[in-house]
Amino acid sequence: MAEIRVDVHGETCPVPLVEVRKAIRRAAPGDIIEVAGTHPASMKEIPMAAEAMHLELLSVEGEPTDWVIRIRR
Repeated sequence: MAEIRVDVHGETCPVPLVEVRKAIRRAAPGDIIEVAGTHPASMKEIPMAAEAMHLELLSVEGEPTDWVIRIRR
């Protein structure tokens, strides 16, 4: 099991979601993707996208302007 880190600090829509989708495609089943960013809307959009893709949302932490989201593929 690997951990894939995606840093999207300073990026706005749609970049964070696009980068997360790229990471999900690279990830093997069971891998954990950790996304760190600062765009408030992405803090909501990324968990919704993970749920839509039937992935396991492990955590959403931080403030709307500085957050970390962990997803298991």
